[in-house]
Amino acid sequence: MTTFHRRGLTEEAAEASIYQACQKLRLPTMRGQFTDLAATAAREQMSYLGFLAELLMAECDDRDRRRSERRIKAASFPRQKSLREFDFDANPNVDPTMIHTLATGDWVRKGMPLCLIGDSGTGTSHLLIALGTEAAMAGFRVKYTLSAKLVDELVEAADEKVLTKTIARYGRVDLLCIDELGYMELDRHGAELLFQVLTEREETNSVAIASNESFSGWTKTFTEPRLCAVISLP
Repeated sequence: MTTFHRRGLTEEAAEASIYQACQKLRLPTMRGQFTDLAATAAREQMSYLGFLAELLMAECDDRDRRRSERRIKAASFPRQKSLREFDFDANPNVDPTMIHTLATGDWVRKGMPLCLIGDSGTGTSHLLIALGTEAAMAGFRVKYTLSAKLVDELVEAADEKVLTKTIARYGRVDLLCIDELGYMELDRHGAELLFQVLTEREETNSVAIASNESFSGWTKTFTEPRLCAVISLP
């Protein structure tokens, strides 16, 4: 049985002790909010357990927020986009129910692929970034890249003999978002390298692709017929 002893601390000394303890235990939210929460607790006549619960929940909520911010930053999105900002009225072919279902992240959890196909200006990139952001906020590791930039990185990695390491790095994230697929034609070597990244993730981790080309039009991107036939499978 643990016995607690009164230390006879003044209010000032108690505040200083709590502040130092929070620093030592790395509890920045509790360190910054305990005086305000203590005042609220006294005013609302909260129990000791209620006050402690409020402190701990504040720390947990803020820690979750910081983790989400770190995952969003690590995803390397080029700009902030949210589903709340998307104009469904201007894009009547986009089903709001389906998009908000995708926002739950269940498809990422199951390792399923997603293709967002539409002409330039129809919001495919917006939705790709917004859904990727939702996935990051839900706890998934996400990486965003342009298809051309990814291919350039893979070609450089192949030249420097670190291709396997680079492909493995892209294979580890839960969701890989590839934007602007189809905007530029890839040569056979570039298409094969991109294909390796996609096969590395097949049936294990999700890929989300935004393209202005239908599946039948991907022959302009993947000029090698064999690669295009495989990558266009539904």
